[in-house]
Amino acid sequence: MTQHAGEHPDDARTQRALVIGEALIDVVARADGSREDHPGGSPANVALGLGRLGRAVDLLTWLGDDAAGEQVRRHLAASHVHVLTGDRVAARTPRATAHLDAAGVATYEFDLEWDLPSTWDGDDVAPLVAHTGSIAAVLEPGGSRVAEVMARLRPTSTVTYDPNLRPALMGSPAHALPYVDAMVALADVVKVSDEDLAWLHPGVAPAEIAEEWTRRGPAVVVVTHGGEGAFAATAAGARLQVTAPRVTVADTVGAGDSFMGGLVDGLWSAGLLGADRRDALHDVDATTVEDVLARCARIAAITVSRAGANPPTSAELG
Repeated sequence: MTQHAGEHPDDARTQRALVIGEALIDVVARADGSREDHPGGSPANVALGLGRLGRAVDLLTWLGDDAAGEQVRRHLAASHVHVLTGDRVAARTPRATAHLDAAGVATYEFDLEWDLPSTWDGDDVAPLVAHTGSIAAVLEPGGSRVAEVMARLRPTSTVTYDPNLRPALMGSPAHALPYVDAMVALADVVKVSDEDLAWLHPGVAPAEIAEEWTRRGPAVVVVTHGGEGAFAATAAGARLQVTAPRVTVADTVGAGDSFMGGLVDGLWSAGLLGADRRDALHDVDATTVEDVLARCARIAAITVSRAGANPPTSAELG
């Protein structure tokens, strides 16, 4: 059978990643008053990172049939991300504005709606790994539908999750917490920032929360600490810390997303993805986790050293 551009045979699709979540236009407003537009969205950035690392990846998202949506689709296709076609589309492509302070740290405001199509191409074939997070896992009406899809995929696929919280859209911690807790319980792997945990659980040590989350179901919980590196707790009892390479920071846009993509990629290389590898993932040794996280930290360091969500390719990593 001839395989046409954009089509994937079933046996290939089972060795693919499925990322579910928002893709949008990011407007970057810098401290010097300059502005620029480029495609973004946390899950879309994770898909982008996986594509650049050589992984076959599909993105299920909510774009409009407009010029902005076409800009996003072209951007993702250039990094080998296949945007799935569904039976419904957004009225308009979402937009987010990242306001950068003098240190390049971003705060966000949003103009978007979030939902999922009812059906999409290939929705009857399970991926090797399914990832979601950020706005997609909280904002209704799509948030509940994302949880349903991830629960449906869990018997066949590894589930990964990054809360990547946006208080400007998600309301209070009390509102967001039930969504986060439900996804943590579904997930095999969770990556979360120390800032997210401080917002959700003020005054509680991030390591304490990570350890508690491993008792709810995840095999691995990773807490990122920006330029200070990352901490990981595993269900097997490992506790470890990795440092981040020192670089000159252009901005932090997409840093956590590129780390998340690296985490999925590293566990993939270690042969730990797929529901049939769930027991092995729960028994993963500390050395394997440390090696994966060290590479994730390097990926994130490269991303912050240049402007925008611009993760490295596998060739750049060597």
